[in-house]
Amino acid sequence: MFNDKQNQVLAYELDSSRIKSRSKGNVSLSYLEGFDVIETANKIFGYGNWDYNITSLTQVSQELNHNQNNIICYKAVVNITVHDIQHSKSVTREDVGFGTGIAKTLADAHEGGAKEAVTDAIKRTLRSFGNQFGNSLYDKSRQHQNQQIQQYSQSQTQQISPQQQYQQPTQQVQNNTPQDYASLYNLGLSIMEQGQNLVVVGDDIFAKKDSIKACGFRWDGQTKMWYKPIDQQAA
Repeated sequence: MFNDKQNQVLAYELDSSRIKSRSKGNVSLSYLEGFDVIETANKIFGYGNWDYNITSLTQVSQELNHNQNNIICYKAVVNITVHDIQHSKSVTREDVGFGTGIAKTLADAHEGGAKEAVTDAIKRTLRSFGNQFGNSLYDKSRQHQNQQIQQYSQSQTQQISPQQQYQQPTQQVQNNTPQDYASLYNLGLSIMEQGQNLVVVGDDIFAKKDSIKACGFRWDGQTKMWYKPIDQQAA
């Protein structure tokens, strides 16, 4: 169905710079923006080699909030078909999306809710083609690791002065996989580079503390993370 180049790109890890986040209650949600997903589909599949059809668009609810704004929710079902280069083969996917429009006028609320529902359905349908369309963002264990990294990064930022923060270049979190951490990888843990430290992320970390300590990591009670200075690793 897909050529070698397309399969190669589809297998790439998701570029972290494309990931956005927002808060919903006390939960931080990671997502890809609608225009980003559509642009990615155009690049991988080719213009004219994929299309979508709105199978249904249904109003779910309507109410007024305490500010007298109209709140209208929509549900959309979208069907996406992707063709090969010769248009001799195709694959079809379908999924559902929801959207909420909030506005003073009914027309604007309807417009916002309907558009958001269709965009959400497109994104959810395309995610069946893999990580380039955000499928990995639905991995709760990976989200848990990302939240740990964000919390550690915020803590480190708060500990330096604004002048130091300005002078220090921002560093992306990268995998660090030296051979002597094989015991931690076997336990399902990951070693990440954050600022001037290596940090350990994963599930049930406290139960694995003895193995982590044996690799030279120390516990930071403020950030609730195991860390080791990079210069110590180099030594």
